[in-house]
Amino acid sequence: MFDFRLKVFYTVAKRLNFTRAAAELFITQPAVTKHIRELEAHFKCSLFERSGNKKITLTAAGETLLVHAEQLFGVYREMEYDMNLLTQSHGGQLRIGASTTVAQYVIPPVLAKFHQKFKNVQVNLISGNTEDIEQALLRKEIELGIVEGMSHHPQIKYEEFLEDEIVLISNSQNKAIQKQTIKPEELKNYALLLREPGSGTLEVILHALKPHGVKLADLQIEMQLGSTESIKSYLINSNCLALISIHAIIPELKNNQFKVIDIKGLTISRSFSFIQTHGHPGALAELFIRFAKSIT
Repeated sequence: MFDFRLKVFYTVAKRLNFTRAAAELFITQPAVTKHIRELEAHFKCSLFERSGNKKITLTAAGETLLVHAEQLFGVYREMEYDMNLLTQSHGGQLRIGASTTVAQYVIPPVLAKFHQKFKNVQVNLISGNTEDIEQALLRKEIELGIVEGMSHHPQIKYEEFLEDEIVLISNSQNKAIQKQTIKPEELKNYALLLREPGSGTLEVILHALKPHGVKLADLQIEMQLGSTESIKSYLINSNCLALISIHAIIPELKNNQFKVIDIKGLTISRSFSFIQTHGHPGALAELFIRFAKSIT
C-alpha cells in the first residue's frame, strides 16, 4: 500500500548497497537508481553520498528520511496486523525456545503483551544456548525458536528479529583497567569471562575478532560460564572483563555498576533471529512473529 520508492530507499539505506537492495526487492539495479533519483528530485536534496570506490553513505537528509521511513513502516505493519486480527480468532498452545540472552532480557516483555492480547493462547517458553534451541526445534519439542549467533542449519529457516550489540565491560571499580578505549589485540592482556562453547554469543565474538588476528587460544580466559547472569555476578566481584549483550546490562549501566570500554575499530553486532523448520509455518508461530515485530 505504501509508496514503493520509499521501500526502495529504506532497503538501500539499510544495506548501503544498490546491488543487494535490487536483489532483495527483485528489481534491477537501474530501477533502484531511478527510484532513488525520483525521491531526491522530490525532496530536492541528495539522500546518499557516493564515493569513488562505489561505497555509499547516507547524507544528513538521508538519515532524516530513514527515521521517518522506519516510523511509517512500523505504523503500516501495525495497521495490517490489527486489520487481519478482525477476521481471525486464535487459541491453542505455542511452544517457544529462546537462547539465554533473548529469554532473560528481550522476550519477557513481548510475552506479557502477547498474553494480554491473546488470552486463549497458552505459551510455554524454554531456554538454552543457540545450539540447544536449534536441536529442540529439529526434535519438534518447540514450534518456534529465537536465537543469537551465526548458525545456519540447512533444515532451519532463519528470519531476522532484532539487532543487538555485544560490548566490552568491567565493574566500575575495576582498577586493573583505567583506559576507556583499547585496541582489539589488547584483549589478550586482560582476564576475560566468556560464555560456554555452543553459545551464540561466543560464536559471534570469535567471528568478529578473527579479522583482527585474535583467536580464542590467544585470550586469557578466566572462566567460561553458562549464562549472562553468572558472568554479571562474577564480574561484580572480580577485576575481569567480559563481552556481553548491551540488552543485558542496561540497569547496571544506569546504576553505575558496570562501565563500557570501547574497542577501537571493532563493533560486535548481531541479529536475534526467529527460527522455524522449513515447510508450512504454524499459524500460532506466525502470529507471534508478526506481533513481536509490530511492538519492537
